[in-house]
Amino acid sequence: MFQKFIHTDNSKTSILIRLMVGAVFLSEGIQKFLFSETLGAGRFEKIGLPSPEFLGSFVGTAEILCGALLLLGLFTRFGSILLIIIMVVAIATTKTEVLATEGFWRMLHGSRTDWAMLLGGVFLLIKGGGRWSIDNKLMKNGK
Repeated sequence: MFQKFIHTDNSKTSILIRLMVGAVFLSEGIQKFLFSETLGAGRFEKIGLPSPEFLGSFVGTAEILCGALLLLGLFTRFGSILLIIIMVVAIATTKTEVLATEGFWRMLHGSRTDWAMLLGGVFLLIKGGGRWSIDNKLMKNGK
C-alpha cells in the first residue's frame, strides 16, 4: 500500500509543478498567520465560515505543511489531496458569490490562480513527485 501511495514516474519536469504549487501554498500558509485579519481568521469570518480562528490556523498550517511536502517531493499525493480539498472549498466559498453578483468573466479573472493551483494539485495527485523527489528515492529503496 505504501509503495502505491509514493509511486511516481521518472518525469524530470514534475519538479516544475511541485515547485510552483508548493511555493505558492507555503507562502499563502505563512501569510495566513502574518496577516490573519485579512488573509486568515478575519477573512474566514468575513465570508461566513464557522470557527474562523480555528479554520484560519488549520488551513494555514495545512498549506505550510503540504506546501513543504510538495517542495520536497515527500508524500506528494497526500499533500496534493489536502491542497485540492482546500482549493475546492476556496473556490466554492469565494468565487460562487462573484459569479452570482459580477458574472462569469469576473469570476474567471478572479479565480485564475485558484484554478492553476487546483489543476497543479490534480496533476501531482495523478503523476506523483517525479524523478527528483524523495518519493522516488523511497520507491527505489523499497524495491
